[in-house]
Amino acid sequence: MITFRSIGLFLLAAVLEIGGAWLIWQAVREHRGVGWAGAGIVALGLYGFVATLQPNAEFGRILAAYGGVFVAGSLLWAMALDGYRPDRFDIVGAVICLVGVGVIMYAPRGG
Repeated sequence: MITFRSIGLFLLAAVLEIGGAWLIWQAVREHRGVGWAGAGIVALGLYGFVATLQPNAEFGRILAAYGGVFVAGSLLWAMALDGYRPDRFDIVGAVICLVGVGVIMYAPRGG
């Protein structure tokens, strides 16, 4: 159950961080306006709080593992909202990152 909670928090964090960055990108690069930037700033702030809710208390471990979630999530976000088509190397790289997340976060540790 703790693993499922952790995965859910990683997914929520990804939506908030990637979504927040995307909103700011839209505001600046696509001239969508200050409201988009403001929403992005709020989402990025919420991401910071969500990361603290992970069951594991190791900041470095959580952020290192989240990096892999961010890589895969960014590709999925780009596919869904920007029509991006990843190539096989994007996909292989994302899978490697997610395997890394599993090793970093969920490998059995002694002690």
